Amino acid sequence: MKLKFDFSLEGTNAMRRSLSLLLLACLLLTACAAGAESGEEGLRVVATDFPCYDLARQALGGEENLTLLIRPGMDAHTYEPTPADAKAVYEADVLLYIGGASDAWVEDMLLDAPDVAAVRLMDSVQPLEEEHAEHGHEDVSYDEHIWTSPVNMRAMLKSVEEALCAADPQNADTYHSNAAAYDAQLAGLDQTFRDLVSGAARTELVFADRFPFLYFAREYGLSYRSAFSGCSEEAQPSVQAVASLIDAVEQDGVPVIYVIELSTRDVANAVAEQTGAEIVEMHSCQSLTGEEFEAGETYLSLMTRNVEALRKGLY
Repeated sequence: MKLKFDFSLEGTNAMRRSLSLLLLACLLLTACAAGAESGEEGLRVVATDFPCYDLARQALGGEENLTLLIRPGMDAHTYEPTPADAKAVYEADVLLYIGGASDAWVEDMLLDAPDVAAVRLMDSVQPLEEEHAEHGHEDVSYDEHIWTSPVNMRAMLKSVEEALCAADPQNADTYHSNAAAYDAQLAGLDQTFRDLVSGAARTELVFADRFPFLYFAREYGLSYRSAFSGCSEEAQPSVQAVASLIDAVEQDGVPVIYVIELSTRDVANAVAEQTGAEIVEMHSCQSLTGEEFEAGETYLSLMTRNVEALRKGLY
């Protein structure tokens, strides 16, 4: 069996990121003066990535004075903050971030922005250790994709609600009301997934891609196979890993193989060519395209799309 695929992904350049953070630390001194001159009114909220952004806009009831740093089309795993991003962080009343390894730059930046009310949302949930990660006893790595579980999103929403109320108590009733309405929608989404899985013919997901759905799979009792461990920065999977996926699809009669958003689909195309399985996207909700963002896609709309994608694979 001859496999041909090219699955490139730009790896994180630690040295370049360190230099960028040193530059940003200097620029924050300039931002201090700029912030003192700012006459902008209203609660200023900055969110690092889309899940944080969506929680904030739901609780706020809109997008006024809300800034998204990792903009549509960007890869959160290789993102590097710009001087404008540093200024936004320094001038924020509330900063929302996940807190995993990809957000190490946030922790460094906050050393120079002690007055910002920073909310590390990973503290809202029980983090799961990355599977298949090689580490010593003192080097535990946790999976960052906590929002893929709607149950976790509800816990994260509570933390966002509390932070907004603390920063802007005059509008606390509005934040409480907005958060309660969104929490009810998230609870409905959670039940939809539970009902879907409870009646499924199979409970295994096959991802011919990276796998950011560990929290989702654990929450709903799903097993999985993937070309990579989590969101590995490896450029391409091993031939053995792809061959194992092909064997599993053929032997188990798996009708669907999954990819995530912004995927090159090279591995998926190789597996589909050998097996005839349909390629279906499951959106991790971490990175949106510009078109999705402009269309007003939300966590709920994207995860509702995932309900139908999951149905194709499990029934």
